Amino acid sequence: MATTTEHIKCLIIGSGPAGYTAAIYAARADLKPVLYTGLTPGGQLTETTEVDNFPGYPKGITGPELMEDMKAQAERFGTQVRFGLATKADLTSTPKKIWIDEAIEITADTVIISTGASAKWLGLENETRLRMNAGGVSACAVCDGFFYKGQDVAIVGAGDTAAEEATYLSKLCKKVYMIVRRGEMRASKAMQHRVENTPNIEVLWHSETHDIIGKEAVEGVVVKNSETNELRTLDVTGFFVAIGHKPNTDIFQGQLKMDELGYIDVMGWSTKTNIEGVFAVGDCADKTYRQAVTAAGSGCMGALDAERYLASSGKH
Repeated sequence: MATTTEHIKCLIIGSGPAGYTAAIYAARADLKPVLYTGLTPGGQLTETTEVDNFPGYPKGITGPELMEDMKAQAERFGTQVRFGLATKADLTSTPKKIWIDEAIEITADTVIISTGASAKWLGLENETRLRMNAGGVSACAVCDGFFYKGQDVAIVGAGDTAAEEATYLSKLCKKVYMIVRRGEMRASKAMQHRVENTPNIEVLWHSETHDIIGKEAVEGVVVKNSETNELRTLDVTGFFVAIGHKPNTDIFQGQLKMDELGYIDVMGWSTKTNIEGVFAVGDCADKTYRQAVTAAGSGCMGALDAERYLASSGKH
């Protein structure tokens, strides 16, 4: 049962580049936004060390620093940034209703959803340790592949994303091992042909990652062949996991239109969802690009869409 009720003109659910950029634009438009960060303030970028591809930082910046900069900019214009997790939603009501930590009931004229997506991991102990210590384990080849230029790397996955990231890495790295669990890929034929025709990609069929070697950083990967039970150690310095992402949209199921994976459907070149006054930005609606800069751009779009909606409905 809710213990507190509050009405907000523009509620932003989730932080990260999309949420904070939406907050910057919404605050400058005098929408008086309130942003709830979710369990990971700053989103996926807080688990990333070096960010070299975000415009405006010629010397690079760490993920946590970038998120702190965005947060400070949003607060400078009057955004209220609060720590809390949205646990329930009724978007069909007018105004919209969101419950935070099952204790605070918020009504909102507009809701901008920027809950992001979470990378799927293998769950190995050394994978988690090295990932958290920025030791060469990544779920984004486009983000981090540059750091392994001229080196040997391994990538896990068999879908279009894994095949695409393997070919991307092949242009930067000396050798790319692609670890595939079964004897075939799920990727489209076109993507499979691209992998097959890339000489420095070696596909390891019927293989699973047994362990990752390295104290401070990846020094090798132990792969087990499921048919022969043979163990093979790959001499690599980078390990990429491309087994998919899960959008953080569970509380909106049954209300917002989504694709089969749970990504929120938006209308054309906008952030509008199937419910008026509700907008989706960043990785919760983007399964294609998933970059900080595209998330930030969609955050801007979401705030502009919210402002126009409020103006047309006479609430702004």
